[in-house]
Amino acid sequence: MITIEKGDGIMEIKFQYNKDYIEKVKTIKGCFWHPNEKYWSFPNDEGIVEKILSAFSGEDICLAFALEKFDALKIELISRKYSPKTIKSYLYYNRELVNFAGKPSFSINESDIKNYLVYLVEKKDVSASTLNIVVSALKFYYLTILNKNFVYEIKRLKKDKKLPLVLSQEEVSGILSSVSNIKHKAILMLMYSAGLRVSEVVKLKVEDIDDERRLISIKGAKGRKDRITILSDVAFNTLKKYLIENQPDKWLFPGATNNHLNTRSVQKIFSAACKEAGVLKEASVHTLRHFFATHRLESGVDLRYIQELLGHKSSKTTASIETAHPKKR
Repeated sequence: MITIEKGDGIMEIKFQYNKDYIEKVKTIKGCFWHPNEKYWSFPNDEGIVEKILSAFSGEDICLAFALEKFDALKIELISRKYSPKTIKSYLYYNRELVNFAGKPSFSINESDIKNYLVYLVEKKDVSASTLNIVVSALKFYYLTILNKNFVYEIKRLKKDKKLPLVLSQEEVSGILSSVSNIKHKAILMLMYSAGLRVSEVVKLKVEDIDDERRLISIKGAKGRKDRITILSDVAFNTLKKYLIENQPDKWLFPGATNNHLNTRSVQKIFSAACKEAGVLKEASVHTLRHFFATHRLESGVDLRYIQELLGHKSSKTTASIETAHPKKR
């Protein structure tokens, strides 16, 4: 096994004593042997990694480039105001590709990317939606930052078509009724009654609630768009009780620190509520937002109005809910 690592201004090569390896190292200009640390090094000049890989072609190489920071990618994503979640995902999958391929990003080619995607499907069993995120992450970096035209050929997959989870209004009511903690109840009530994403409900501020007009202001939602959605009387009564008892300052639902509650905590709250209500279906907290739309469709509310409340960019997204749950005749 040959290990190639980045040092302080140098590229380090480590391996057990091997006469053939030593001869190959010496063919690369600039090599230097460190007898005490027992490794070879080269000035970390442009193209040095490719020269090393070429010299050791066909050998078992571990390229420790998890340290590659992708600073240019991060800066570009931030400058375009991508969400922290998207930035984290894009950086993660680009680092994973480098580790998988065993070479730095500037040496990655189309074959490396396709092999990585095959690996994710066959070995990691990722979903089509996750794979599309990976493709987007890699395309953004290799096309936008590195100007590698080969990524044009990498196609996104059609999303998996799964049967929708169906919960009745009685089941949703049972889930909400099973929650005794007033803060937890207020969170779930708002998600269901206002069609909020979990990332939206945790970032609500006290000032975002308009109790006089019964409206909620969602700021910087998905796609960096603001929107207004409704605050039902039932949800407002629960929220009012919560506000009186807890008197939050900045964040409507503060967490353990001075920041807002995290999304994982909300998922745990919902899972506990489902268990308490005896609902054994595999539902996520996003189910509440989904059934905000479903139950209003069943009540005859106009699809376009629901689209506005949900903040869907395309009417097709909202219409897919209608297809999955047609109105009862």
